[in-house]
Amino acid sequence: MPIRIIFVILGTICLIIGLTGIFIPGLPTTPFLLLTAGLYVRSSDKLYQRLISNPYVGGYIVNWQRDKTLPLRTKVLSILLMWIMISVSVIFMTWSTIYSMLIIVVGMIGTLIMGFVIPTGKKR
Repeated sequence: MPIRIIFVILGTICLIIGLTGIFIPGLPTTPFLLLTAGLYVRSSDKLYQRLISNPYVGGYIVNWQRDKTLPLRTKVLSILLMWIMISVSVIFMTWSTIYSMLIIVVGMIGTLIMGFVIPTGKKR
């Protein structure tokens, strides 16, 4: 099987996982969409153009590729949703203090990375 076909298949799988992450809190969306873009750009210009011209996700991909930044609104919403899911997990899904503390520490690390490591840019 030619490598281009493999990249299209893998890109489509990543796209499905990424789009699923929009509706399932805790499943990351952005990394899978960026991986989809990377796989499509190496295999199918038509699929890549459709992805980056999509009114819902295209702007985020292009913004990241161009500036390596996320808009402030996106960062704030991501952190908010992350802490909502952390709270739900700690309150309803853990029966051990150690697991609860581990979830909170990982959430704090994620918050620090999202807030201070990933640069903030303007929405285009």
